[in-house]
Amino acid sequence: MNADVEEVIADVRPGIQADGGDVELVDVDEAEGVVTVRLTGSCVGCPSATLTMKFGVERIMKDRVPWVTSVVQLEVEETPDWAQVD
Repeated sequence: MNADVEEVIADVRPGIQADGGDVELVDVDEAEGVVTVRLTGSCVGCPSATLTMKFGVERIMKDRVPWVTSVVQLEVEETPDWAQVD
C-alpha cells in the first residue's frame, strides 16, 4: 500500500486507540483518490465514529497526501469485493 497513507494511519492510530478503538487500512485506490479504512473496537457503533472519520482521519489524510480525495469507512461486518470467496 502507499507509504504516505500508511504513515498517516500510524500517526492517527494512537489517538483512536486512546479511546479504545483502532483503525485498519483496508485499501488504497490512487487512481480514484480513495482510501478505505475500518474502525474497530469501541469505535464500532459509536456515534462519534463519523466525526472521527471526517474531521480526524480524512482531514489529516487530505492535508498530508495530496492525491487523496476521500476516506471511506468500511463497516466491520462488510467484506470488500476483492476479498469475497465464492
